[in-house]
Amino acid sequence: MELALYRTLWGVTEPITDLADKLREAGFDGVEGRIPNDPDTREAFKQALTTTDLDYIAIIFTGGDVIPDQSKTVDDHLQVLAEQLEYAKELGAQFVNVLAGNDRWPMATQVEFFNKAVAIAKQAGITCSFETHRGTSLYSPWVTLELMTKVPDMLFTMDISHWILVCERLLDRPEDDLSAFLNRVFHLQARVGYDQGAQVPHPAAPEYQTALAFHQNLWQQVWKNHQAQGRKITTMTTEFGPDGYLHHLPFTDVPVADLWSLNDWIAKEERAHFSRFKRSL
Repeated sequence: MELALYRTLWGVTEPITDLADKLREAGFDGVEGRIPNDPDTREAFKQALTTTDLDYIAIIFTGGDVIPDQSKTVDDHLQVLAEQLEYAKELGAQFVNVLAGNDRWPMATQVEFFNKAVAIAKQAGITCSFETHRGTSLYSPWVTLELMTKVPDMLFTMDISHWILVCERLLDRPEDDLSAFLNRVFHLQARVGYDQGAQVPHPAAPEYQTALAFHQNLWQQVWKNHQAQGRKITTMTTEFGPDGYLHHLPFTDVPVADLWSLNDWIAKEERAHFSRFKRSL
């Protein structure tokens, strides 16, 4: 099994045609980013992917954005999913990472929505991996663990940093058994969170080594599961980003770290981590 590393396009303003060499030098195989809604922008992005030969993981927000539009119904979310899955296929996406649903829906609504969403993905003929993210249906580990028993074909993108923030603790107690969920994780997002935030200032800092080790332990458990499942490639996206995730100094508003350096650092660290994992088999 090999590790394919993707770089998030969150916070990236340059066209990927200008960044392709830089991405490959840092060890990235492709990019992960939202699907452009505008047809002309989407066509330009498709051409850029073809020109650079970068692999692509598409992102869909069924509620319209990271924080879902609270007025949108289940049917509205499903319509967005169905429409954008066709765009993902046009762009040649390897698979689709979906930030889906709404954290305020009751469990019965969640079950209805995700059973229909999984059916839509099957009909479209493209893999959908549903991301654990605040604001969406999968904001909590306990809600997700209950939901997944009722939607047996559902696969997940694990961004465990959100759950750490929601629960305000590393989920490292024996009572925090996530093994059933880990068996259903399809894709990993590599950002290190801590009990009061979804992104540490820098994962190399000594004060965040406990948080880094926790994340790496869970990522490695997923790799073990993928190895046992016979996967030829396991995918991971480095996802350090802006928008309040990246810490800034007060008054000056100066970032405490460079966003590119953060993603490059975790990419190199996880390449080395994956090599250690393979040698241990």
